[in-house]
Amino acid sequence: MTWIRTIPLSEASDALRRAIDTQRALYPREYDDPVHPTGDGTSDIVSSHSLIPEALHHAFSTFGALMSPKLPLTRSQHEMITTVVSVTNRCRY
Repeated sequence: MTWIRTIPLSEASDALRRAIDTQRALYPREYDDPVHPTGDGTSDIVSSHSLIPEALHHAFSTFGALMSPKLPLTRSQHEMITTVVSVTNRCRY
């Protein structure tokens, strides 16, 4: 649960909905079900950016681009790198 004000999907502007839909489309299918879901099906980490849709788009599109299957690393290698970074940063994601 985020500790800042967020905008639920039911109250999202067109810009916020586009940002959420665009970033979701870039992510692998395994990311469809959030680890920490909100009541409306988005994730806490995504909803924490809901006040600034443009920032949400850029922050999460970057990760989506980095996970692209068109890159030379395998999916397993991508996951290994993200896991090591998360552990190093003491992040539970």
